[in-house]
Parts: sequence; structure tokens; C-alpha cells
Amino acid sequence: MSERIHSTPLPTKTDHRRRLVLLAAGTAAAVLVAAVAIQMFRADDLPAQVAPAGGSGQARVTGTRQPLARVNDQLIPWESVANECMLRYGKEVLDNFINREIIQQACAEQGLVVTAEEVDAEIRRIATRFKLAPDQWLQMLEAERNLTPLQYRRDVIWPMLALKKIAGDDVKVTREDLEQAFLRDYGERVNCKMILMDNLRRANEVWAEARRNPGEFERLAQEHSIDRISASQGGQIPPIRRFSGNKELEEMAFGLRDGEISPVKQVAPNERWVILKCEGRTKQVVTDIREVEEVLYEQVLEERVQQSVAKVFERLKTRARVDNFLTNVSTGGVQQVSGQNAGGS
Repeated sequence: MSERIHSTPLPTKTDHRRRLVLLAAGTAAAVLVAAVAIQMFRADDLPAQVAPAGGSGQARVTGTRQPLARVNDQLIPWESVANECMLRYGKEVLDNFINREIIQQACAEQGLVVTAEEVDAEIRRIATRFKLAPDQWLQMLEAERNLTPLQYRRDVIWPMLALKKIAGDDVKVTREDLEQAFLRDYGERVNCKMILMDNLRRANEVWAEARRNPGEFERLAQEHSIDRISASQGGQIPPIRRFSGNKELEEMAFGLRDGEISPVKQVAPNERWVILKCEGRTKQVVTDIREVEEVLYEQVLEERVQQSVAKVFERLKTRARVDNFLTNVSTGGVQQVSGQNAGGS
């Protein structure tokens, strides 16, 4: 299904490494939360202070519109390829340029500059968290996230550093934040099977049958659940953890005894109903938060920064008047209240 409402398994050391890869290589995820995709900036369109030196092997479009290929005696002209690219990718690429321009204008308005040295320093900082040299870190990103060093510098690091500067340094991590993250990542979890349905009447019918025949829960999940991934496994889902983003589902799971079947409960705003069967709980491996406090702090801080950046970018988009002549859609242009800045809360 498109709405995945359950959580991930108990993290291992490999999971932590992968999560940090996602946090660092995917710091633009905070921008994606604000419905933005900053992915295809051209090096020659970046501010001079962050444009990478050299061609880095990247093909560049020049003013000479020579044919791009020849098949026997037939030429394939530049214009034909360009038109096809425009039809397929024009809207997405234009959106990326618009988003980049919004960030650049906000930086110029506040006199903010992200230098090449700052980009390099951020890459070194992130690499150090993995106890890797920057070159090794960049190689790992290219292998695991398909991000070249050039793309990483210009598409991830630069925009995020710029947005962080606009947001300011008001991100705080509280003790409560750390304790919740500890329970989320290291706490006890509930093993469950799930039936997800999009029709309340049918959900109640399936629930009644499951209550009558608990041993048939797996078959009922296979036959009725609209989540085809878990349905193919008899309703099996990853263990449900606390503070993972779906409070209703968590409360329902942690309120069940081993073997108990839950009532039908709506756990998403778009008419999705869930039936759970509890199959026991996982054992908490790490019981002392002090063992992982440093890792948790860095992780939670990154999450809070991403949330702050997403809010800031959404605010910038609202302020910016954008007339998209390709889609004939105009957005934004809402002026700020006097005394507020782009990084305010």
C-alpha cells in the first residue's frame, strides 16, 4: 500500500550506520517534507562561492546546437532530444530551479553566504561521525545512495547549509526528546500481525470472523488486507515501537496481551482501518540511555534541524511570488508580518 503505517525493526549497528547515511546524504529530506525536490542544480548556476572547480566529467550544454548522434546517415538533432527531455522532465527540472532561486534570494536578502570552505567543512564533519576520511565517505554515498561528490556538494550540502543559516541557531534538544528517542529506537516493541482495510463495514465483518477463529487471522490477512506487502506474509509487520509517528496505532498495540486481537480502529485520516493481533513483545537490548546518549543526541539534533529547515523553506515559498509559465500556475507572494523574519517561529 502507499500508506505504510508501521515502523522499522529494532536497530542494529548496521541500521545506525544506514540511518546516519540517510540523515547526512538525505538532509534534503527536510526540504522534501515541505514538498520540495532540490536535485538537479547545474554547477554554473550555483553562486560562485560554492561552484565546484573543474568539469568533474559532467557533460555541459553549450551554445552550439550540433547533432547529438548519427545512425548510419541519419542525424539525431540536439533540438529533438531537448524537446523530448522538456516533455518528460521539464516541469520537475523547472521546479528545482525555482526552489533553488528561492533559497538564493533569501540568502541575498539577509546577506548570507555559504562558502566552498563551509561545504568542505560540513562534509568533513559528517565523514568524521562515521570515522571515515571525506573521500571514503563520498565513495560510500555514491555506492549506497547513488550521489556523486558533485551532486552531494551542490544538491544536498549547499542548500541545507543555506537553509540552516536562514533558520538560525534556535534548535534545542531537551531531555524529554532524548528519552523519547531512546524508547523509540531501543525500547520494547510489540510483534503484531495486521489486517488493513478501507471499508469499515467489511472491516467489522473480518474482525468478527477473526474473533471467532483467531487461528485464521493469517488467512484473513492474506484474503482481505489491502496492504499487499504484509498480506503476502499473513499480515506480519515490523515490530511496532513507541514514538514512531502513529500514536493511535502505538497505543492500540501496547494495550494488547499476547494472542489478543484488537478492535477495529481508524489509524489514518483517509479511511483506513486496522485490526491487530498481538504475538508477543521484543526484549529491550539496551536498558541504559547513557550507553547511547551521544548517538541519540546527534540523531535528534539532526531531526530537529531538518524540521526547522522544512518550516523555514515552507515560509520562504509562501513569501515568494512564483509565476510558472510552463504550468500557468502562480503561487506565493504572501508578505510577512512586520518584525518577523524567515527564520522565526
